[in-house]
Amino acid sequence: MENYGLLSILPPVIAIVLALKTKQIYIVLLFGIWFSWLIMSDWNVLTGTLATIEGMVNVFKSEGNTRTIMFSALVGALLLFIQYSKGVEGFINQLNKVIHFFEKKQKGYSRVVVQLLALLTGLLLFVETSISSLTVGTLYRPVFDKLKIPREKLAYIADSSSAPSSILIPFNAWGAFIMGLLVTQGLDNPFGLLLSSIAYNFYPILAIAIVFVVILTKKDIGPMAKAEKRTRETGKLLNDNSKPMLSSEVTSLAPKEGIKARAYNMIVPLATMVFMMPINLVYTGWSAVENATSFSDHVFQAIGKGSGSSSVLYAVLTAILVAMIMYRSQKIMKTKEMIDLVLKGISELMPLALLMLLAFAIGDACNQLGTGAFVADWSKDWLSPEFLPAIIFVISSFIAFSTGTSWGTFAIMMAIAVPMAEVHGAPLTLVIAATLGGGIFGDHCSPISDTSIISSMASASDHIDHVNTQLPYALIGGGITVVMYLILGFVMN
Repeated sequence: MENYGLLSILPPVIAIVLALKTKQIYIVLLFGIWFSWLIMSDWNVLTGTLATIEGMVNVFKSEGNTRTIMFSALVGALLLFIQYSKGVEGFINQLNKVIHFFEKKQKGYSRVVVQLLALLTGLLLFVETSISSLTVGTLYRPVFDKLKIPREKLAYIADSSSAPSSILIPFNAWGAFIMGLLVTQGLDNPFGLLLSSIAYNFYPILAIAIVFVVILTKKDIGPMAKAEKRTRETGKLLNDNSKPMLSSEVTSLAPKEGIKARAYNMIVPLATMVFMMPINLVYTGWSAVENATSFSDHVFQAIGKGSGSSSVLYAVLTAILVAMIMYRSQKIMKTKEMIDLVLKGISELMPLALLMLLAFAIGDACNQLGTGAFVADWSKDWLSPEFLPAIIFVISSFIAFSTGTSWGTFAIMMAIAVPMAEVHGAPLTLVIAATLGGGIFGDHCSPISDTSIISSMASASDHIDHVNTQLPYALIGGGITVVMYLILGFVMN
């Protein structure tokens, strides 16, 4: 790989700054991709432009990318199904009973309870981040709207309960991926190391704790406080100039008339999607397992070797099929009606699929530029053991922020952080935790993060508004984390 030096960090940094300034996320990402290829084409505009086109086409060479984009589009069909079948209305009716109960206890308390329920739901769905944020946004958006809670708050809760829970409860593809990275570094007992590092993985813990504090104290800061004030005073769930990630056709489709509202018409398809995720992980990873000592060990190893992108795609397809069978048996919809809804749902989520395409394309371009490798190599020579965990956290954060991927950051940084910890004699579990936490923090702050994009989509929030309102809370958690790593760096060395 050619070394582009400082130039390698310019495209993602410029793209992120422009995105936050202009809110034109599609144009900005396209510019970032083009600028990356322009650098790699020795500033030849024609060659760089043609390479940009090929770079976006090449996104589909990755089966994982293609599956994720398909998943993002098919989600629209599932959302239309549960809306049209009155499943959403039925769920709201049931939740309203809970709201009414707490409202009788203390006025205004129902807003707190619903937000806590949304957070708890996100934490329980630790098996996969996309499923977690998607389910939280879909289930709770109508209730949040009714209680006049801004969409930005729902996106924040969905985002802050997905990746943090997946990294803290690593019995999923995340844990398997990280253990695989530790094995490649020649470490024995990777599972034990991963479990030991959880206690020092401060940022995900703080991210969840901050959400709890914000909900219970009803105290917001920065742009989120403005969003709460806007919704409280005007009833507007979004800013006037906002562009929700989810089409109003999906969020406000009129339910079919003349049918009864049943909560299970929403809960069963979504529960099917969630339940099928670990099943599909086992299925896709089963044949890759070698030397299993028992059936349970085979299952555990299979989950670790399974394909996350295949699993979410199969899960949403299964959920759509279950919904079709349910609604057809109840005579809610005819076959042609269901096919029309599938096509309509896919078309309404094409903007999301395009955004995922651009996010993957800029990630690939940054990889070829060597953005992550440059930042990591630059830091090698001037680190001391005491400062190592804090600096590793900061560098991992910057790489994840610039590339929009925590997994990519783990892959880059684990290969650098582990040898550095061994050379400097720094505590290995602390350095591993700093690497993982930095990836989550940077991903949380980045407008090109696929997790944040899906959170915005599921919550029908403007994406840049979601990033802006979440950023102050993330920075507080990140700042405290750096201080804690500095303290422990001196205490444990």
